[in-house]
Amino acid sequence: MVTKFNGLPTHVLLVHVVVVMVPLAALLAVLSALWPKARLRLGLLTPLAALVAVAFVPVTTNAGEWLQEHVENTELVRRHVHMGDGLLVWAGLLFVLSAALWAIDVAAARHWSLPAAVVTRTTRVALSAVLCAVAVVAVVQVYRIGDSGARAAWDNRLSSVDSQGPD
Repeated sequence: MVTKFNGLPTHVLLVHVVVVMVPLAALLAVLSALWPKARLRLGLLTPLAALVAVAFVPVTTNAGEWLQEHVENTELVRRHVHMGDGLLVWAGLLFVLSAALWAIDVAAARHWSLPAAVVTRTTRVALSAVLCAVAVVAVVQVYRIGDSGARAAWDNRLSSVDSQGPD
């Protein structure tokens, strides 16, 4: 794996893909779950966005593991690493659930024979509710992980004297 790009650790670059794609996939998933017309219009875009998000999480954490070996091993760094390791589960669930909701709609539209329990309104409502909950948790986790990473990178590294004056 490429560990640096243009002199920067790839983790600090790849993290931006995760920070954009997980919330975007979550937003599309919530729209699809709560608004049937949006689900039909978005179609495959929702699970594809979630797939991109879930694909970049392990790439980013792998680059982060390399970076961890090249920075001071502080409690803040360890906390960030620990939190980052948990995002794959939430991104994976976001993908699986959004793909399942999309697949149920495709199967129903194409009149594929599915077990009756799969295409019931109750199943769709339950799947939509769980998908919304997972989307919220995934976005919150991205925020928490990002905050912990920023604290690990910047804690006590800024001067207390403002050389530029007030903002």
